[in-house]
Amino acid sequence: MSSHSNTLAGWREWVQMPEIGIPWIKAKLDTGAQTSAIHAFNIEPFERNGDEWARFHIHPWQRTNDDDVIVELPVKDHRRVRSSSGHVDERLVVEMPIVLVGQDVHIEVTLTNRDEMGFRMLIGRQALRHGFVVASDRSFIGGRAPKHTRRRNRGVAL
Repeated sequence: MSSHSNTLAGWREWVQMPEIGIPWIKAKLDTGAQTSAIHAFNIEPFERNGDEWARFHIHPWQRTNDDDVIVELPVKDHRRVRSSSGHVDERLVVEMPIVLVGQDVHIEVTLTNRDEMGFRMLIGRQALRHGFVVASDRSFIGGRAPKHTRRRNRGVAL
């Protein structure tokens, strides 16, 4: 358990990942999902100093492919994950630093194509065990991203 136990969060929140070049991404907090997932594509496993790494791309905005971010992280695991539709696939797992409701945490995230999903990131129970309590009737308890970011996320030209 983390030092910030019982941090209240809404069922959807704006998440920051500055260490990997993503200032904002909208995430759904899902207590029904065990693992967290992020929209990743062009996933390329490779070896660095004898360890397995992955290079992948992230589109942080919903409904657009703008602002492609290329990330390289060590692979922590390979997991078989069952999607909400019942489909099982094997995914790479990486650990990512995120800021959720003002709290810095490192979480395990599976890499998968979430293009057809409503949110580019899903935060599951393993991550929420860092001391978060989800209020299912509230959103954006941690605050909203700046207006220009929210407009960008909706696909509005700036």
